[in-house]
Amino acid sequence: MPFNPLSILNGAVDATGAGGSIRSAIANASQKTGIDFNYLMGQAKLESGMRSNAHSGTSSASGLYQFVDQSWLRVVKAHGAEHGLGWAANAISTSASGKAVVNDPATRQAILSLRNDPTAASLMAAEHASDNKGAIEGSLGRSATSTDLYMAHFLGLGGARQFLTAMQTNPDRSGAAMFPAAANANRNVFYDSTGAPRSLSQIYNRFAAKLDAAGAPQTIGATSGLSATRLGEWGADVIPGNGEESTSNAAVWAQNTLAQLSGTSSLGGSLAGTRTETASLLRPTPTTARLAYMMLATMGA
Repeated sequence: MPFNPLSILNGAVDATGAGGSIRSAIANASQKTGIDFNYLMGQAKLESGMRSNAHSGTSSASGLYQFVDQSWLRVVKAHGAEHGLGWAANAISTSASGKAVVNDPATRQAILSLRNDPTAASLMAAEHASDNKGAIEGSLGRSATSTDLYMAHFLGLGGARQFLTAMQTNPDRSGAAMFPAAANANRNVFYDSTGAPRSLSQIYNRFAAKLDAAGAPQTIGATSGLSATRLGEWGADVIPGNGEESTSNAAVWAQNTLAQLSGTSSLGGSLAGTRTETASLLRPTPTTARLAYMMLATMGA
């Protein structure tokens, strides 16, 4: 059957199943917010093992990114309307004490249930990371790392600021002593196997190692370029082949597909000028077609 780019752009093909749907949701969130795809993937792996229906047994945390109730309501209030969730954002108000509230119980439950939807969860996680990135960098006067952002997700922005500021001056300080409520809900984070409390630097370094193992970059910026490593996250068999079937040629083909189908002009930049750029959009080589499909999905198509 001929490869049809329109079927991809219309969302008719999901060659990777449920896991691919989650990856596609994360890729869409990355493309829309500029938060790095690999960071969002790493966070989801660390938080929930890439399970959209994950629930914590010790807190209200739920979903792909394990948002607790209050954090979820706040981020939906701030960014829901930007992503088609205006009904949810409008239903959330802030009490005099600063708590996010929803007056109707059924509506509140419906909003909280969105945490288990990969698309909504990924978009809100990306927006949350973007907000935290700017706030942390403004507070610390340096670029935020992926571990900094993870601390903001884990402890909240205020807690992360306290944690990171204290770690700069007293890295050996007990994390459990600073954050007793978080320690009670996450004993494996704040205490070692013997029951001894971990220091701030030990907690931070353990999170950094886990994010590294999950493939999250420590430097967070705009969405990174497509690569064989990125495609590997999709479970694709990346076979560079000869020059006509290289990953870079597939990237050109995928981006030109988007450009021509949307009526825009030919692409420039570093990928311009390769032989694939002038090839027929409807007649890619089999390997190029396979790689381009993965890339189109990563671009959010």
